[in-house]
Amino acid sequence: MTPSAAAAKDADDRLATLAAARYRNTQKLTGDWNETLDTLLSHRSVRGYLPKPVPESVLQLAIAAAQSAPSSSNLQAWSVVAVEDEARRNRLNAVAGVQRQITQAPLLLVWLADLSRPRKIATEQGATAEGLDFVESFLLGVIDAALAAQNAVVALESYGLGSCYIGALRNDPETVARELELPDGVFPVFGLTVGYPDPAAPADVKPRLPQTTILHRERYDTQLRSDDIRDYNTALRSFQAEQSMPRIDWTEQVKNRIGTVESLKGRHVLGAVARKLGFKLR
Repeated sequence: MTPSAAAAKDADDRLATLAAARYRNTQKLTGDWNETLDTLLSHRSVRGYLPKPVPESVLQLAIAAAQSAPSSSNLQAWSVVAVEDEARRNRLNAVAGVQRQITQAPLLLVWLADLSRPRKIATEQGATAEGLDFVESFLLGVIDAALAAQNAVVALESYGLGSCYIGALRNDPETVARELELPDGVFPVFGLTVGYPDPAAPADVKPRLPQTTILHRERYDTQLRSDDIRDYNTALRSFQAEQSMPRIDWTEQVKNRIGTVESLKGRHVLGAVARKLGFKLR
């Protein structure tokens, strides 16, 4: 076998391994392998961390990666607060229901939709900044923050670090805002724990829905593929067993997460809270 043929076979084998981990079905991935793709397809949420600080250089590179994400109209309507102080992390962890990953991680990044900065810039130039008072602008800041955070996650994983998104900070955004001294027009979208994964508590790649359920061609297909959902329930239960997690079907998880107002854990009032934090949401 020639060196080029051997390299092509290695790439095909790696893609097959990545596909098997991500889907646990017959999904095939073809094309050229590269390290960026490998990092993306190997993503897993890390909830166990070593007591080792995140180097400042890595944090700065991750933020540079975050700032390299697309930004609507280049408004860059997001900010992030790096929280390393243990006492402050513990207070924020109380909002999130005291999660192990926040306790262990040496760094918590709180990603913010930030309309305070563009409002200051506009008003200093004599504008009313009324365009920031609409739902569109709030969504813009949230989307910008999410895109930036995901770029940071990929950068961090390329350095061997792990992370886990913490949506539970939205259980009480007002408390988070007070703790971080956020000005009006800044909303905590989610947290992100960051640290070196603990090899004693390895995280695996969580399987996702089949592409036949997610990928629509030309128009949205409203037919729910019951075979795909059934097979995914099986794949997810297998993952849960391997990770010593409670075994529950994905369909049951969906029902439990959105079935009642109580299941939202206080987040049903986020519109009112956002208005308290300076967003008019017209």
